[in-house]
Amino acid sequence: MSDFFAKLQEATQPARQAMLSAPIIAACGQGDITLNQYQAFLTQAYHHVKHTVPLLMACGARLGEDKEWLRTAIAEYIEEEIGHHEWILNDIRACDGAADDVRQNQNDGAVCTAIELMVAYLYHQIDRGNPLALFGMVWVLEGTSVGIGGQVAQQVKQTLDLPDNALTYLTSHSELDQDHIQFFARLMAQITDPDEQQVIIRSANMVFQLYGQMLQTLTQ
Repeated sequence: MSDFFAKLQEATQPARQAMLSAPIIAACGQGDITLNQYQAFLTQAYHHVKHTVPLLMACGARLGEDKEWLRTAIAEYIEEEIGHHEWILNDIRACDGAADDVRQNQNDGAVCTAIELMVAYLYHQIDRGNPLALFGMVWVLEGTSVGIGGQVAQQVKQTLDLPDNALTYLTSHSELDQDHIQFFARLMAQITDPDEQQVIIRSANMVFQLYGQMLQTLTQ
């Protein structure tokens, strides 16, 4: 584990814990989640996951020549992430959700404020700030997936009696992101500039906060 990866974990732990305190997390553990809540979660997942590849592409385009090694890594990320938003729509269909509304961002399939702001923040940081901010999002989403994704998937499946093809986003990412986190840690080992490290930490804390706000809406 790189020194910076350990620092990133420590510096974002309070924000991570605040996110995980969202009532929906406890509700899953208690078997108290509804189908509507799961569909609402998948809806918001679609509205940020569909931006993963465009964000990665934008980040790669903004990196300087000194970060060519990171651009190469981003290309690998892109290959693995292409089409994952379609997995989510398939999950929504498999649990009788309105996938077309989600794709068209209308009615109950519309993006919530927190996710819209999270995506806008990341594009803004890449375009007007430091593109390394994107890796704050990577840490939040992949770290959370590895930490609780598989467990939540099993709890949702058992509570709602859903078929496996309604949980592909949660289950596949909890497995894929195990390797991604190791890859991510190796990349972070090469981020040695303190200012660049702070960019990633600040971004991660912001994404934890906004993602946590989305989770809060699931029980409101």
